Amino acid sequence: FELEKKIKIVNTFAQLLEDNTEKLIKICVLEAGKTIKDSVNDLREAVDFCYYYSSEARRLFSKPNILKGPTGEKNKLVYEGKGVVFAISPWNFPIAIFTGQIVAALLSGNTVIAKPAEQTSIIAYEIVKLFFKAGLPVESLQLLLGDGEIIGPQVLSDERIKGVVFTGSCETAKKIQKNLSERKGEIVPLTAETGGLNFMVIDSSALTEQVVDDAIESGFNGAGQRCSALRILAIQDEVYDKTIKMLSGATEKIKIGLPNLISTDIGPVIDREAKDKINNHINSFKSKVLAQAPLDAKYKGHFVQPTIIEIKDLKEINKEIFGPVIHVYRYHADKIEELVEDINSMNYGLTLGIQSRIENTINYIFDNVSIGNIYINRNIVGAVVGAQPFGGRGLSGTGPKAGGPNYLLKFVNEKSYSYDTTA
Repeated sequence: FELEKKIKIVNTFAQLLEDNTEKLIKICVLEAGKTIKDSVNDLREAVDFCYYYSSEARRLFSKPNILKGPTGEKNKLVYEGKGVVFAISPWNFPIAIFTGQIVAALLSGNTVIAKPAEQTSIIAYEIVKLFFKAGLPVESLQLLLGDGEIIGPQVLSDERIKGVVFTGSCETAKKIQKNLSERKGEIVPLTAETGGLNFMVIDSSALTEQVVDDAIESGFNGAGQRCSALRILAIQDEVYDKTIKMLSGATEKIKIGLPNLISTDIGPVIDREAKDKINNHINSFKSKVLAQAPLDAKYKGHFVQPTIIEIKDLKEINKEIFGPVIHVYRYHADKIEELVEDINSMNYGLTLGIQSRIENTINYIFDNVSIGNIYINRNIVGAVVGAQPFGGRGLSGTGPKAGGPNYLLKFVNEKSYSYDTTA
């Protein structure tokens, strides 16, 4: 149906999200274990996706692109939807990412099969009901619930699937890629946004108080369950001890608690499996733990203490630990080139922070790291839709960036038109 009708439906849906804020936040807190603040931010990002992608769809798809050519010839480029898009979303942003994938695919002229994470099926169900309430035809969107390991391969093998968009782990993205490569029929594009071993590089000119605030926000908020979260804090030797002292003190003041309480800083991780995996990692570095947030004995759920771990060699960390753990690493100022090489050698490329007041240092790191999103003198989480397009490279994803001007183009086929008017 017509683009303007789609945009009207999406904008109505966005208003319904806002009208149902209280209900959706309650479900998000209960089902995903997100704090009230994080749940509000999740919903606000979903609304931003709706309005931004609507604006981009109007810019890109409202009329053909007229192309220059020789005299006596008319040339244009038009975009058409691919068909059925399989959208696979994670549990850590059960409102924003689930919504963003669906809205982008629909506005680009596709129908959607939406597969949310098993852990957050209820919130997905409520969101889909709002899409239909906004006027979306039921044949345009199908909600698919169940175990991804079982139903994923079945859907991916179906030749009616013309595109796949995925946010989740690198390991799962590779499985999807393998499934697509083995199926019969046409080559199907995969748009993937995965995880990262995200660094923040601190030099001696950085303001320590700001470093501590930004590191805590980046590494621990959301219980460290963000693909953009800080994993390794690289601190220049001259300010290492001072920074560690302040960071440890701040970590020990973090309040762990129930996510429905305003006083809670950090809530639980998503499930028992995640808790055990993170705690096993912490225990394997037990002698190198510098600080942990206190955990009240009355909390028996899936709580993990935010932890600071000191490492001497970056090779000690070779995979993403998806939880509230920051690894701190000391480097020497004359080894910045080596540090950049080490960062690139990990082959992840999602987010990176630079804390420095030295422009040459900032420019050198920016120009030489193979990273998708670089943040300077601020935290490295919470990319703003339309202003900070989000997505990585290498093991961290394929691009194009979500919330950016090129994202919708991944969901369309291009068709060229060339007409010889002299014939």
